[in-house]
Amino acid sequence: MPDSHRSGFACFVGRPNAGKSTLTNALVGTKVAITSSKPQTTRHAIRGIVHRPDAQLVIVDTPGLHRPRTLLGQRLNDIVMSTWSEVDVIGFCLPADQKIGPGDRFIAQQLAKVSKRTPVIGVITKTDLATQAQIAEQLVAAQSLMEFAEIIPVSAVDGFQVGQLSDLLVAQLPEGSPLYPEGELTDEPEVTLVAELVREAALEGVRDELPHSIAVVVEEMAFREGRDDLIDVYAELYVERPSQKGIILGHKGERLKKVGTAARTQIEALLGAKVYLDLHVKVAKDWQRDPKQLRKLGF
Repeated sequence: MPDSHRSGFACFVGRPNAGKSTLTNALVGTKVAITSSKPQTTRHAIRGIVHRPDAQLVIVDTPGLHRPRTLLGQRLNDIVMSTWSEVDVIGFCLPADQKIGPGDRFIAQQLAKVSKRTPVIGVITKTDLATQAQIAEQLVAAQSLMEFAEIIPVSAVDGFQVGQLSDLLVAQLPEGSPLYPEGELTDEPEVTLVAELVREAALEGVRDELPHSIAVVVEEMAFREGRDDLIDVYAELYVERPSQKGIILGHKGERLKKVGTAARTQIEALLGAKVYLDLHVKVAKDWQRDPKQLRKLGF
């Protein structure tokens, strides 16, 4: 281990769908956070661990900060705010292909409260989707948004400046020995990651209003008796209305079958074993607004 090893925590913030989870996965080098074209995909603060010879960077991937309309929305914002107070450095993600808007200004106002004690790095994401002129424009706009310790354009998709971003984040960490064992890439329980992979598969291809309404609970996950090469996973997908259940199931259950196939492939890659995946869809009426149901579903 080098003489001056650094270790600590970073988090990415930004409005929903700013590329935070994709960037976390790119830095860690594997998939620890689910991604989707739908906003508000991330529901938990998931930690991804970057191992370097000179440092260990623990990235906390948080939900997108937004003006909440439901109790779930408020709880997600609470996760974000509590994470800010615990990390050593914050990366504020601003997509290069989208103009800075009210959501970004709202986050900048909130960040101003912590930026005196916690450095904030401006991260211009999704440069692969923008022209050079758009990127330059966004860099100028970001500088007028708030005072950043550094600003850097990156693309998680093609790897542009991901290594340099890692260097900037590590430079803000305190000196210290590693916090997690070598080779560990996340501290999330496997059962949580499995539930997230099922939810990611369920999110693809559904109508725009549905993402917020889907929750997944893994009821049981264990090796099948007498087998060490097959894991049985029993999971429930919860939606808020019977009509949404119909959307998830699809005609004669075809859509749910596709969800199961897509999720199983990802879960097998995660667990390194064959998986039997049993999915059921249940209706939990207006669960996003019901404290009791939110607790039951893990929020």
